[in-house]
Formats: sequence, structure tokens, C-alpha cells
Amino acid sequence: MLFPIAIEPGDTDHAYGVIVPDIPGCFSAGDTLDEAMSSAKEAIDLHLEGLDEDDAIIPTAGTVQAHSANPEYQGFIWAVVEVDITRYLGKATKINVTLPANLIRRIDDFVGAHPEYDSRSGFLARSALKELQQSA
Repeated sequence: MLFPIAIEPGDTDHAYGVIVPDIPGCFSAGDTLDEAMSSAKEAIDLHLEGLDEDDAIIPTAGTVQAHSANPEYQGFIWAVVEVDITRYLGKATKINVTLPANLIRRIDDFVGAHPEYDSRSGFLARSALKELQQSA
């Protein structure tokens, strides 16, 4: 999932501050813009891990366009951080799914060419999350 981050510009005396608008209480910082973006991913992962441990709802990501219209973030730099949230959605449960053989072959070929999905199950989980997020 791509989480928008709002980065408050830093200067020689101040670090770049990062706010994750979709995750209340999730903040980060860095001495450089690159450090700020890198630390934002770590902050998001840690925050989502805590929500998972508390059995809280994992928030879905909004869009940069929607958040950048908020006057609270005027003058901020926008970026997105990709986070695989499937590990924070609870214990894996095995299910039996019936799909056409041609579709399974296409999924497997795609996963083989895109290792970020790890497996057929990873692809199906991320695809389902993407579809659910778009319909929310």
C-alpha cells in the first residue's frame, strides 16, 4: 500500500519533519530529505506493528491529492512510501479457492517476474487489498 507522507522542509538548523496523515500519531524526521523518507517507512512499519499487536484496525492509505488540499500541509513536500501491510492483517488462514487454470498460470508467470509479491497468495492478497481500497 502506498502511504502519502507530508514532509516539512528542513534547513541547516532543523531536520525534515514527516507526518503520515493516514496514521494518526505516526511521525518521523531526518536530517536530509532522503533520511526523512527512509525513516518514514520505518515509522509506518513500527506503528502498524503496534496496531496489529493491539488488534486495532489497520488504516487504509488516502491519496496525495486529497491530503495536499488540506491547508494544514501547505508548503510541505509530498512523497509516498510503499508498505506491505499484509503481515499486519492477522494470522494467515488457508482457504480453498477455485480459479481457471489459465488465470492461475498467468498469475504464477506474473509473480515469477515480480518477486515483490513473494508467492501466488501474496499476489492475491495484495490485489484484493488494492481493490478494496479503491472501492472504499
